[in-house]
Amino acid sequence: MPPVGSVREIAVCVPAPCGEINPYVMEAIKMLGIKEAYRIGGAQAVGAMAYGTQTIKRVDKIVGPGNIYVAAAKRMVFGEVDIDMIAGPSEILIIADASANPAFIAADLLSQAEHDELASSVLITDSKILAEGVSNEIERQMVKLKRRAIASKSLKNYGAVIIVRDLARAIE
Repeated sequence: MPPVGSVREIAVCVPAPCGEINPYVMEAIKMLGIKEAYRIGGAQAVGAMAYGTQTIKRVDKIVGPGNIYVAAAKRMVFGEVDIDMIAGPSEILIIADASANPAFIAADLLSQAEHDELASSVLITDSKILAEGVSNEIERQMVKLKRRAIASKSLKNYGAVIIVRDLARAIE
């Protein structure tokens, strides 16, 4: 991968809960020509990259998403190292009519909900049938998620399926 702007080196931190980086992620890292990949994620990765460790080199800039702990860690190291931004919890709003695929919508909502217990995932539709289909799909897909406890709490506290009379109302 050619350097981007004045970036000479790129290091990647990837959570590896079972001790190994997902092989698809590893393949993407190789395809991009990235030479440094570390099995660490979250606030720990931010600290390691900001200050360096015995095995992880200090970096000039930290970029990428994360949960509330990553945001707090980025806030703490700002000034020691450059950061992209301090992002809030993930959120998604889907506006869909009856022609939408409930399985796809459920997957999109869950993909945000599993990021963080504070993530917000909302569907607005004018179709009761779609709303019910998405709710059923969420239940069906939820059981397959490794991070279902996080996704479940997120949806319970910050998720919604809203039925409106017409989609023009969704914009309001």
